[in-house]
Amino acid sequence: MSNSPVKILIVGAGNRGTGYAQNATKDGLAEIVGIAEPREARREHLVEEFNIPRENVFSDWKEAVAKEKFCDAVVIATQDSMHTEPALAFASKGYHMLLEKPLAPTPEECEQICQAAIDNDIIFSVGHVLRYTPYTQKLKEIIESGVIGEVVSLQHLEPVTYWHQAHSYVRGNWRNEKESSFMLLAKSCHDIDWIRYIMNGKISHISSFGSLHHFKKENRPEKAADRCLDCEVENECPYSAKRIYMSRIEKGEKGWPVDVITDELTEEGVMEALRSGPYGRCVYDCDNDVVDHQVVNLEFNDGRTASMTMTAFNIGTNGRKTNVFGTKGELLCDGKNITHVDFLTEERKEICCYAGEGMASDGHGGGDYGLTTAFVKAVATGDRSHIVSGPEETLETHLAVFAAEKSRLERSVKSI
Repeated sequence: MSNSPVKILIVGAGNRGTGYAQNATKDGLAEIVGIAEPREARREHLVEEFNIPRENVFSDWKEAVAKEKFCDAVVIATQDSMHTEPALAFASKGYHMLLEKPLAPTPEECEQICQAAIDNDIIFSVGHVLRYTPYTQKLKEIIESGVIGEVVSLQHLEPVTYWHQAHSYVRGNWRNEKESSFMLLAKSCHDIDWIRYIMNGKISHISSFGSLHHFKKENRPEKAADRCLDCEVENECPYSAKRIYMSRIEKGEKGWPVDVITDELTEEGVMEALRSGPYGRCVYDCDNDVVDHQVVNLEFNDGRTASMTMTAFNIGTNGRKTNVFGTKGELLCDGKNITHVDFLTEERKEICCYAGEGMASDGHGGGDYGLTTAFVKAVATGDRSHIVSGPEETLETHLAVFAAEKSRLERSVKSI
């Protein structure tokens, strides 16, 4: 590995871009040497945190890519619909790239990005963080050991959480397909990708059902107001913006999701955001159109099967849950721990998947740290085996997601 840190440009200083920057530099293997972000407060926060040289501070990524190549790699963490143009531009200049998921909002753009990565021979990784958790790697190890025989089917639950749905997919940036992308692509494309990774086979057919069932105008309570702060039934509503955000600020929690709605992380700042911004709206009177529940059924090319349920209607504290069904045993998984049940003895063995120092508090059970560390190591050494979410398989699973959504809309089984 090179003795000098990998030099990285961050494009998009929201929660994901900031998190990737922090994780990439956690072990001293990388340094952030550039930032492109239109919002001054977000931009200046990273400038100060990472001591970024002023000549590499940009309000628009186009200014950065117009310069002569000045670092090793770029992290692109803009909004979903804003991935394609910068990804193609930076790939053409030879920047190694970590691109936040999803790749892009259309199959054609996804194909363009992956082909550009291949054509320009760059190290390319996509933010499928679930692949990189210690839990996932232990699960893969157990399956590959053969202890449960051949994996025949898998059942996976993605519990979005009631307040996360309200925050991101009813009031927030991913609420409307035209402004971002459909729900399965925005939230669960890495669940489909993860299932493919665990099953270790190509998806051949897919079907899906789901709808926007609850968060719509016809379910608005009779006495509800347009905004939670003006609503006389607010204290009876589990989706109250006042309760969701103010309860956190009162406990001193100033990270996500509170820092998304305002840069003024005080009671006064949050109240003003709820009074005037999009996050204070009634969940039954927003311009959201993405689904709040969906099921996806997968058939693999060897006849094995898997299913996924994504739902807003859960508490979410226990995370994703997966059951893996083999010919000799099954695995009961909760995102942190795995229980192995042996058919021959009917014995149960609990396996704890500790994330490790510096990773346990990281996002996605250590996946954010694992992804960025793998990417940095790949760039530093030139060894692409660190990357387990490269262009070919990433494109395959994205195309499966698009097929699933087409199946939902057309109510038909789709071939991949």
